[in-house]
Amino acid sequence: MLRETIPTSTPLFSIIIAVYNDWEPLEECLRSLEQQENSPGFEVIIVDDGSREAAPDSIRAHAKCYSMTIVRQPHAGIAATRNRGIQISKGSVLVFTDADCRLQTNCLAALGTIINDFPKCNYFQLRLAGYCSTVVGRAEELRLVTLQNQMLQPNGCIRYLNTAGFAIRRVHVDVEVGLFDPVTFRAEDTLLLASLIQRGELPFFVAGAVVQHAVSLSVLECFRKDVRSAWLAGKTYDIIAAMGVRVRMGYKGRLDMLLSAWKTARQDSIGRAAWFVLVGRQLFQRIGAFSYRHLRIRTSTQTPSDAS
Repeated sequence: MLRETIPTSTPLFSIIIAVYNDWEPLEECLRSLEQQENSPGFEVIIVDDGSREAAPDSIRAHAKCYSMTIVRQPHAGIAATRNRGIQISKGSVLVFTDADCRLQTNCLAALGTIINDFPKCNYFQLRLAGYCSTVVGRAEELRLVTLQNQMLQPNGCIRYLNTAGFAIRRVHVDVEVGLFDPVTFRAEDTLLLASLIQRGELPFFVAGAVVQHAVSLSVLECFRKDVRSAWLAGKTYDIIAAMGVRVRMGYKGRLDMLLSAWKTARQDSIGRAAWFVLVGRQLFQRIGAFSYRHLRIRTSTQTPSDAS
């Protein structure tokens, strides 16, 4: 394991970013951290989950602007990678984001204000937005805005958790064990949400702390990824089902979300095209989930002679 670190005093935030062959989009993410205005002190922890190449010099150069630690490890999956970042963090608040995300200039300042103003809140969901430079990005914007609006509770909490922009007070994390279940390959943040729901807690929604998700994939690449991700998330949703917690939308909820998105999107041709991309992505996710369930049922009903 290779570790490179720039020492610093204890920061308020530890920003943990898991990376797997994501060096190019990570450049924009790190640049957005350089541009934070009136931000509390923070450190950046990059955990390389066995990428084909080590962090390039252009990534390491950002250590001139803020404290940065780079850890390289054998490929272990997203949950284990984030847990590794937790173990070497120093901040009193852990902030998770992704390599293909960009924090708006006042994001950390807004988060810091909410953390100070709401000392009894321990979990914080930052507001996610799409990067609308492409139709795929516009579709992501439609999805995120509609979903967050639908999941927001009257008390300011939200029945939604996405580690593209999520924060937790350090005192509520077992640093050695970690926060995420390492057996999960996808939807590890949804499993965390299920655990919070089970305990009667939800993240507080920080509307002023905005994180943009910049999707660089084509429409077809997105569809392929959606099928694969839904397949990989199948095991996680089995664990959630065994907990007796419902986190997924029912068919009516999905339909309501799509209808609400259409009302926003129908104003222009790009918006309408983005809506159809959104519908397609939802469909391919369902295909992936259905395929996983079908295989699981088929495997569980096989006799020993069938399996041989």
